[in-house]
Amino acid sequence: MMNVIEKNPEKFVSALQNAVQASQQNAAKMREIEEQKKLQEAFDNPLTPNITKEDVIVGPKDAPITLVEFSDFECPFCKRGYQTVQELQKKYKGKIRFIYKHLPLSFHRQAMISSQYYEAIRLQGDELATKFHDLVFENQSSLSSGGTKFLDKMAKDAGANLTKLKKDLETEVVKNKIQDDMLEASKFGMQGTPGFLINGVPVKGAYPASHFVQIVEELKKRDKLKL
Repeated sequence: MMNVIEKNPEKFVSALQNAVQASQQNAAKMREIEEQKKLQEAFDNPLTPNITKEDVIVGPKDAPITLVEFSDFECPFCKRGYQTVQELQKKYKGKIRFIYKHLPLSFHRQAMISSQYYEAIRLQGDELATKFHDLVFENQSSLSSGGTKFLDKMAKDAGANLTKLKKDLETEVVKNKIQDDMLEASKFGMQGTPGFLINGVPVKGAYPASHFVQIVEELKKRDKLKL
């Protein structure tokens, strides 16, 4: 065997590279098949998120499309998720409702406190919380270094009462809401961010808007959605 390799090193390397490439392609194909299988199962057995009066609903409450996101304010992929949500809200204007839920990851130092700010601001009004949400993601690059000073500014710019905000930050109602969201994300098998449910169909990762559109079209084909 060694003699063959020594006599034809280029052929050996080429054969090895082809074998590795074929193995990688096969693994990718198997992953794609598995993902498609999971997606089909999701269409047949959609998940049911717990949407309560404590959740901020952006859009008509009776909208035919329900988009739930489990997110982390400091996660760079969640910035992409934020942009995708905006695209979908524009495309399906008046037909989609969006619910933001928390999944702050432990290795993001500002993630949990950002979620607490959001929930504390929500106690002052849903619109204020939504403005804060948008401002943080629009200026996310300053969050890690800015910390609470940055969050204070975003809260103030959103129109929140900072004195009340500080009093509410550490309350049980704020902490319990975040904890409930995290437990729900875990129940749905969402470990990273962002994670979505679109009419109960899970989407794990920062997929482009086109991926969600495909799911909407499939739901329509299956007569599970009428727009």
